[in-house]
Amino acid sequence: MGHNKYILSIDQSTQGTKALLFDAKGFLLCRSDKPHRQIIDSNGWVEHDLNEIYANTLQVVKDVTAKANIDKSEICALGISNQRETSACWDRKTGEPVCNAVVWQCARGAAICEELERQGYAETIREKTGLKLSPYFPAAKLAWIFRNVDAAKPGNVAVGTIDSWLVYKLTEGRRHQTDYSNASRTQLFNIKNLQWDNELLEIFGINPSCMAEVTDSDGDYGTTDFNGWLEKPIPVCGVLGDSHGALFGQGCLEAGMIKATYGTGSSIMMNTGSEPVFSDAGIVTSLAWKIGEKVNYVLEGNINYTGAVITWLKDGLKLIDSPAVTEELARSASKNDRTYLVPAFSGLGAPYWDSRATACIVGMTRSTGRNEVVRAALDCIAYQIADIVEAMRTSSGIAISELRVDGGPTRNKYLMHFQSDILNLPVRVPDSEELSGIGAAYAAGISSGLYDSDVFGNLKRVSYTPDMPEDERKSFYDGWKEAVKKAR
Repeated sequence: MGHNKYILSIDQSTQGTKALLFDAKGFLLCRSDKPHRQIIDSNGWVEHDLNEIYANTLQVVKDVTAKANIDKSEICALGISNQRETSACWDRKTGEPVCNAVVWQCARGAAICEELERQGYAETIREKTGLKLSPYFPAAKLAWIFRNVDAAKPGNVAVGTIDSWLVYKLTEGRRHQTDYSNASRTQLFNIKNLQWDNELLEIFGINPSCMAEVTDSDGDYGTTDFNGWLEKPIPVCGVLGDSHGALFGQGCLEAGMIKATYGTGSSIMMNTGSEPVFSDAGIVTSLAWKIGEKVNYVLEGNINYTGAVITWLKDGLKLIDSPAVTEELARSASKNDRTYLVPAFSGLGAPYWDSRATACIVGMTRSTGRNEVVRAALDCIAYQIADIVEAMRTSSGIAISELRVDGGPTRNKYLMHFQSDILNLPVRVPDSEELSGIGAAYAAGISSGLYDSDVFGNLKRVSYTPDMPEDERKSFYDGWKEAVKKAR
């Protein structure tokens, strides 16, 4: 028998399920992933098969252990990070789903939200939850399920987000729990008194008996042997929504620390400390987590089109063959060209929230060509993130000293340097992409006593520092604001 110790984490995301294995010092050794089906019907409604996700979870855990060639008896704890807002409903007696999971992107709850808006509930909901009434959050999705799925009769059903479903299945139905970060995204949780809100449950028509027990993000979620695969069960002791996991993995533990994830869209999250900050600037208030008995709050802003702009250059405009070429093209663009691209393909998200805005390219001259348009597409990613960082700085009154970033587009050195210039802040890129899974693993490792807070020093970072003259920075940013006005 070896004497090594390992932490396992499951990152259950929109596209697939990943298992990540970490050593006794908190370094990532190995990963394994498996996609699941995206079930989309003629209404454009999006669903996932919950049993498929659970089966894939068991499979990737076995795969990663085999791939790393370790003794599975040396795994000592499990952490889970999950796609947020995707909503599940299952039968407590049989453990079987009563319907497919309704995915966060699915807007089938829109009519219910419009009805509640007409009844005048929107402001109450925002005051209690920090979130704008929207079909994206689980409240409206679950309300839809209770109205439309016969098998979902309260009394015998449990509801929750994907973390709750996995905890329930992994503990063989012994535990129905969720963590504070996931609870704060349901639009049913009062973020001031930190409990399910009976008035909100009533507004959405959800029986309180269906709800999960809200547990610290580093708390006790029972034990699992992965359906008999382990001889001795291990504790499940770290659970975080994926963006919250990334904030934790990035080590953004203090007020004023902020991270941006660059994906298809982007999530920007700022730790605001032990008090919630409510903003009218189009950014929402949630909980970061409850860890070590302490609650931290966040401001969060989401952007629809960041990496997706690059995909559009490739597939829509056929200007590039792969995202990798954008860096060189942007560097070759004329320094004097002032072309701006405003990617309002489906309106503008935070901090504008203008669904009628349309995408546009402005400021072109006769000498504007492919290089300049590609550069404008990269620049608009940095500008949109700067808009949200500025809104957070202003709303919170908290000084920001740097931006920590993650995601595929952070490999683009031109983009990272421009981001630093436009924000006038250092931008720091870690050497790992698996920030959500790292966050869940660190929470579980610290909770189980294997790691201490030194583990946050594991990430090596590349720093980009601003060197653009202030008048030039201001002129570029003012030009962006003008371009946004034209889009609106």
